Amino acid sequence: MAKTKTVTPAVLFDLDGTLIDSVYEHVQAWWSTLNEAGILVPKWMIHRRVGMSGKSFITELLRELAPGKKVNFERLEKQHDQKIASAIPSIPSLRGADDLLKHLHKSKIKIALATTGNRKQTTLLLKKLKIPPRMPILTGDDVKKAKPSPDVFLAAAQKLNVAFNDCIVVGDSVWDVLAAVRKGALGVGLLSGGYGNDELHRAGAFRIFADPSDMLLHLEQLGLPGQ
Repeated sequence: MAKTKTVTPAVLFDLDGTLIDSVYEHVQAWWSTLNEAGILVPKWMIHRRVGMSGKSFITELLRELAPGKKVNFERLEKQHDQKIASAIPSIPSLRGADDLLKHLHKSKIKIALATTGNRKQTTLLLKKLKIPPRMPILTGDDVKKAKPSPDVFLAAAQKLNVAFNDCIVVGDSVWDVLAAVRKGALGVGLLSGGYGNDELHRAGAFRIFADPSDMLLHLEQLGLPGQ
């Protein structure tokens, strides 16, 4: 009988709340932007939607809080991006992010980054990380639909030339996990974005870790080589 070749999974990373500690800056930036536009939204309602595209969650919030109100989505997203850009100097990477990327790269695991953020914003945030050479970076500018659509993760898998069901998607939000499991990838949740253990489990996460450092300590649970 012919032996079946075992495929080592590739790992696709979200960025905000997964490798960079930027979730609460996004919440503040969106709250301030919407407040200036006359849309009063409690911050917790914004936090529950971080990880979705700006247009998607603003549409949802307007439906709930201000039915019939018309807004310029492009202008709101531009104002949000300006606020994030001014906050970036004080935004750190998450504990263990560089070590995790370095270890996976040295172990010859295929890795890529897939984020809903646009290319300009992502480029600024990536200065906070030591990105391994030739690691593909996919952003919201590279796909038509943002999370919770799986498009950006699918594009990242295609860039690595691997089947999506041979990928592990690592993210901090339920939207990351939903995008992963919808097309057959393994979803791994991190608590570093503020979503709870139960929420990530219900979304379909196979394993949940505190942050990148915690994930690095338990890579064998994902079929990946440990330190």
